[in-house]
Amino acid sequence: MPNHDMIKTIFDASIATKQASREVLLAPVGRAADLLITALRKGKKVLSCGNGGSAADAQHFSSELLNRFDQDRPSLPAIALTTDSSTVTSIANDYHYDQIFSKQISSLGQADDVLLAISTSGNSANIITAIDTAHQRGMRVIALTGRDGGKIAAKLQPTDVEIRIPSNVTARIQEVHLLVIHSLCSCIDAELYGYQPK
Repeated sequence: MPNHDMIKTIFDASIATKQASREVLLAPVGRAADLLITALRKGKKVLSCGNGGSAADAQHFSSELLNRFDQDRPSLPAIALTTDSSTVTSIANDYHYDQIFSKQISSLGQADDVLLAISTSGNSANIITAIDTAHQRGMRVIALTGRDGGKIAAKLQPTDVEIRIPSNVTARIQEVHLLVIHSLCSCIDAELYGYQPK
């Protein structure tokens, strides 16, 4: 029989983290939404990357833009840099795992595109390298982090946005990252197409 008390504790911890996040993330999530909306209005694209669960979040965000979120609308330009296994493994094999995203950005990224960089620790080496390359390409960066922001926090420029989840627990950080992604999608749909969240 499952431990119901443990399950309740996990639910309560997730709810508490979301409530704490709401108090501190309204402004940065709003700035990130504005950055994305401005880029998309200019016909620019969004590149996204992360490792593990954050790779899944990067793909999730890209699919919501390319296909649809919760209402029909035109497709929006987005690329998850985590999905091409041949490219990712060849870069890791021929060069270094730290470059699996940066080499793609050096080819695909253009000025005023946006990079959504996801790292729960803020210390993922390949995400840091991706941010450096995005800056070299004239891109803006939205960083989804947690804990103390890690090394990524120091890499960001004044025109970038860090959305740092106030938690030290990876699972709680990832849960709020997904909520942030859905909030960004809702903001984009509302501003570009007049849709209201359900």
